[in-house]
Amino acid sequence: MNEQDTAIAQDPRAVQDTGLRGPAVWALVLTSVAGFMAALDNLVVTTALPALRADLGGKLEDLEWTVNAYTLTFAVLLMFGSALGDRFGRRRLFVAGLAVFTGASAAAALSPGIDALIAARAVQGVGAAVMMPLTLTLLTAAVPAARRGTALGIYGAVTGLAVASGPLIGGSLTEHISWQWIFWLNVPIGLALIPLARLRLAESTAPGARLDIPGTLLISGGLFGIVYALVSAHGDGWTSPTVLTGLIAGGVLVGGFVLHGARNADAMLPMRLFRSPGFFGINTAGLLMFVGMFGSIFLLSQFLQGVAGYSPTESGLRMLPWTAMPMVVAPLAGILSDRIGGRPVVATGLAFQAVGLAWFALVLDPGVGYAAQLPALVLSGIGMALYFAPAANVLMSTVAPADQGRAAGTNSAMREVGGALGVAVLASVFSAQGGYESPQAFTDGTVPALWIGAGAVALAALLALLLPGKGRASGAGRARRTGRANQAADATAATGAKTSEPDTVRV
Repeated sequence: MNEQDTAIAQDPRAVQDTGLRGPAVWALVLTSVAGFMAALDNLVVTTALPALRADLGGKLEDLEWTVNAYTLTFAVLLMFGSALGDRFGRRRLFVAGLAVFTGASAAAALSPGIDALIAARAVQGVGAAVMMPLTLTLLTAAVPAARRGTALGIYGAVTGLAVASGPLIGGSLTEHISWQWIFWLNVPIGLALIPLARLRLAESTAPGARLDIPGTLLISGGLFGIVYALVSAHGDGWTSPTVLTGLIAGGVLVGGFVLHGARNADAMLPMRLFRSPGFFGINTAGLLMFVGMFGSIFLLSQFLQGVAGYSPTESGLRMLPWTAMPMVVAPLAGILSDRIGGRPVVATGLAFQAVGLAWFALVLDPGVGYAAQLPALVLSGIGMALYFAPAANVLMSTVAPADQGRAAGTNSAMREVGGALGVAVLASVFSAQGGYESPQAFTDGTVPALWIGAGAVALAALLALLLPGKGRASGAGRARRTGRANQAADATAATGAKTSEPDTVRV
């Protein structure tokens, strides 16, 4: 009997929340659309930067911060947002995060200057950090275990499409309407989602959940220092005092967070979760996959515009074999992962992604034709779809229900940090080997950067082999859940809290 069957046996009303088709469909639609908005805003601004500079002014570093302000607040507050949902109600905090994100989007569209835009982008990141990790826990709670792979496959397809299509959507809106519509687009969608989420999603909490203030301060400060250093390294240099201070101080604080999680059973992220090869494998693979994917998209979108001479919209359209592939492949991959397990699907997807990036590195030159790039685009698109589809289901299968909020926050934070790391590292390789002086110089910098990206994703494919296979996942999962329940009971006996019972679900 899996954990969902156990919950239904203990409370027959759970069938109404998780077994019927209607609530599951509503949860899938609402969480997928919200996840799309949050993921889209990672890269949607990149193709609008020239228009922003012409309209609002500002130095080059100011324009960089219109991208980085969102990434920073999103990355450092993800785990805290997940913990707030576990403590005060996942639906309640999901709606609150959605409201903050929507309001900040309107403020960004109305920004009179570059400083106001940067501030609005930072607040957008706060709302997304609360909203995004809770989408997975809400969806997992609403969908029966037998159909969870398919539902999370669709969710993964939508999220993957948002990440990859950000430059196309941003470029098209900027070129044909105005840059403000990059942000106005979120407002009507957010206003529609808020009442629907309140009416159609079931409320749930993690019984006995507490806010880990020391852990929150340690991980937020640590990730802020590291991500700030990474996004500043391209402009200031890796050996600058600012970058070195951020890396060292951030590393020390993250180390303190790890020590805190190892010593405290009720920490925000107990280090015992990483004893599971599956949890360790899927999180590390996600970080490395985003290193390769984010950094490569950052450079390739510029290659299509700066070297090939396409407009933002034209370059986005030529990326469609990559960006649109998840809509076709990911639902099928979710069904496949239900049948044969997530490990072979995830590992195959990462391998396809690595081969696609390597193909780009082999064929790229200033005069390369689109036909020569097409196989790389298709391979990368298939690979991304195969990864995103089962990854969320694999992640949730490695932890007990009470730990799913922590797991979602951890996974999202590691992927965001991976994206920031990918842009910083690949941009540094690009600067060291080439530059913007000529098409040949741009190509000379892009090719070695793509090899680094391909290597990172190939390493992720190897780590995916640590994931539990379908045949042994059930027994291993039961053993881990039993061990975690015993640890939770021991840890809370002194306080009288009852934390080993299932998540509390309320309509």
